Amino acid sequence: MIDDIKVTRKIVERHFTEFTDRIESDVAIAGAGPAGLVAARYLASRGHKVTIFESKLSPGGGMWGGGMGYPVIVVQEESVTELHEVGVRTRDEGEGYYTADSLESVAKLVAGALDAGAKIFNLVSVEDVLFEDGRVNGFVINSSPITIAGLHVDPITVRAGACIDATGHDADVCRIVERKAGRLDTETGKVAGELSMCADIGERTVVENTREVFPGLWVTGMCANAVMGSPRMGPIFGGMLLSGRRVAELVGKIL
Repeated sequence: MIDDIKVTRKIVERHFTEFTDRIESDVAIAGAGPAGLVAARYLASRGHKVTIFESKLSPGGGMWGGGMGYPVIVVQEESVTELHEVGVRTRDEGEGYYTADSLESVAKLVAGALDAGAKIFNLVSVEDVLFEDGRVNGFVINSSPITIAGLHVDPITVRAGACIDATGHDADVCRIVERKAGRLDTETGKVAGELSMCADIGERTVVENTREVFPGLWVTGMCANAVMGSPRMGPIFGGMLLSGRRVAELVGKIL
């Protein structure tokens, strides 16, 4: 016999046990797109406690939809191993291009991060940062449904040794820091905003732009290009994967 109250109790008890364990992490990542997932997998596989906060119901960012809703993504030769490492099947299309099923890619990138020990909390929005001693050292979070409804409900905080903004085009965390701290460690001191599409430049610069942009805060994926003023690149995702690996290397050096 199924006892409805026991079902509820098991859900609530497990969730709050796991959430309590992640109030303090080595690394907190805002956004579970491809770059955030790759970064989480690399860092967690090296023994760091990594927690991702994803504002939407489903992790994966823009990768789910492939190009225009066609469930196919493209990656270039130098990045295809990032998919192979989590078991994604790819097809060599010649001239250095590889294709993969977008749904399989997301599913296995998520599984890879979780299997490495990272934890993902979905439906959680980052609405501010925890700021101490001139450094970002955590996120201020709220329930996404509360945020979407515009309800005046106070948030809670989580602390981390390093924070990563992987919120894509919106660069949500960086915009918060720019507004409240008054500057970012960029050429203009601000979020420059992304340029129109040019995959050739965007795929290169998304890795080059992956960096610490404020003490304690790193950028990865399309967020890096949005902050630094580089082009977007559409449904080619190799640079996103390589940026995730790059930010993991950078953050790993300071943990």
